[in-house]
Amino acid sequence: MNDSQQSKPPAIGLEKDDWIAWLTGRGEPAFRAGQVLDWLFRKRVDSFNAMTNLSAGLRAALAEEFRLNPLESATQQGSTDTTRKFLFRLHDGRYIETVLIPASPALYGENSDRRTLCVSSQVGCAYDCKFCASGLAGFTRNLDAGEIVGQILEAERIGGERINNLVFMGMGEPLANFRNLTKAIRIINADWGVGIGARHLTISTSGLAPQIEKLAEEPMQIRLAISLHGATDEVREKIMPVNRKYPIDRLFEALQIWRAKKSQKITFEYILIDGVNDSRQQAEILARRARSVHAKVNLIPYNTVEGLPWSRPPVRVQEAFLDVLKSGGVQATLRREKGHDIAAACGQLRLKQETEEGIVEAPLKD
Repeated sequence: MNDSQQSKPPAIGLEKDDWIAWLTGRGEPAFRAGQVLDWLFRKRVDSFNAMTNLSAGLRAALAEEFRLNPLESATQQGSTDTTRKFLFRLHDGRYIETVLIPASPALYGENSDRRTLCVSSQVGCAYDCKFCASGLAGFTRNLDAGEIVGQILEAERIGGERINNLVFMGMGEPLANFRNLTKAIRIINADWGVGIGARHLTISTSGLAPQIEKLAEEPMQIRLAISLHGATDEVREKIMPVNRKYPIDRLFEALQIWRAKKSQKITFEYILIDGVNDSRQQAEILARRARSVHAKVNLIPYNTVEGLPWSRPPVRVQEAFLDVLKSGGVQATLRREKGHDIAAACGQLRLKQETEEGIVEAPLKD
């Protein structure tokens, strides 16, 4: 892709009001915005020239000013559990990973049609969570709104099925890319856009308290998941460096504000790491904290990441931790990972780069 193409904004990253402003600025009637959006999100055309109810001049102007596809499929892998991982190449040669997760019969029933896409929000990550592969090579840049939305459209194109559930738990810290994230969510939720209901959108954060409070002001009833991974500051700081800036008490102040404004239950994601955060004491404190904000807890046995020293606790320790939560009146589940065999499970997504030898893992930080 040449430099002029790289500098163009992606068409699917514009909201309806953006299109109205652009079109009327060119002397076109406002209703053309609905026609453009219909071609982009209903008909999913692969060229501006295919928008046949627009004039040739308008089609040429669209092609001159916008990119149609903000990313392209590089590779994909299929897991034995039917999880699929997509590697997408961006316009600047960077790569992101996106994971399609099938419904779990244990959670949603044998006949569930739930298809969840785990979406990335950044290239790499600056937050250096100690269990996670995404931050090992550091942070490169934010994704724009079109690149976030494009992951859904491309996954649907490849898979031939509609995505009906989204989790922003891929590469990056979503709330560190707040403006692009919220714009993408409005496009994803809108009936003129992708059309996924707000209650089927979950944003995961490592605990950026001010951004949680800011997100609480957004009108949509989106869901919130907190990567907690430790019930006390002492333990959490070993795993989550962000805890030094936003300690647990500050985080829970933000969660109380969220709870006052939203009807959706908060979820705590808690990766169990052997000998680090899997003690009975941590489970008891976690139960108290979860009750304080009426949160549910997803326990996730640690997924192996090459280059990191952690390991998962024995099954008996995992189940004992779960029992403490349940006996403490907390809704809790012990998640069995999906996609572990293709490095698509929680914490395993890595930054990629392209070399003359092909696509490789990005080098680790010093």
